[in-house]
Amino acid sequence: MKISLEFSKHALEYESYNSIQKQVIEKLLQKVPFNPKHILDLGCGSGALCQAIKWKYKHFIGVDFAPGMLELHPKSKKIESIYGDFNDKSLFETLQTYNFDYIFSASALQWAENLEEVFKNIASLHLPLSCAIFTSGTFNTINETASLKSLLRTKEEIELLQKKYFEADFEVMKYRLEFKNTREMFRYIKHSGVSGSRNVLNFKETKKLMQEYPFNYLEFEVVFIVTR
Repeated sequence: MKISLEFSKHALEYESYNSIQKQVIEKLLQKVPFNPKHILDLGCGSGALCQAIKWKYKHFIGVDFAPGMLELHPKSKKIESIYGDFNDKSLFETLQTYNFDYIFSASALQWAENLEEVFKNIASLHLPLSCAIFTSGTFNTINETASLKSLLRTKEEIELLQKKYFEADFEVMKYRLEFKNTREMFRYIKHSGVSGSRNVLNFKETKKLMQEYPFNYLEFEVVFIVTR
């Protein structure tokens, strides 16, 4: 299953399972040096960033590759959501025709097929950027307990790549999300979309992991990149 289909599949449930993403958006918006009027949101999802912005803007365009998410995104005369994949260079050729003054991307670019190419294409727009990217430190203990390799890049890999294309501040943040029991924890992983559509454990292995997981919380690691 493609990641885009995984997000579409759980689009209606996503709003109640994205508490960490909301915290990430809150911090991301705190880092914005001014109040942009023409905004691009790459990987907009169901519109959490759009809904969190408190200042007045003239035009907001959210781009996402999950149709189910786009259906939920706020829409108005000044808010537009369009289908597009940031892994596709042609998207950025289309975006060149728009008038933006700021780019956001909250909790989306970790799914870039080629992050360097995506950074390169973003840089081609010559606009200030604020983005948040989940790293391999996310679900670290689960991956170690199950002897799984993270699907995500390390913070070191992301930092090296972003330095090639941006003059930016780079900050690493760690979060924890607590649960009453491991069943709720694994339900969160399934419905939040953060598993990246991976289903590598069978029922017996999953049950064993639930029994052996040592904590009542999940770990998240996020890097924040804000151009100067």
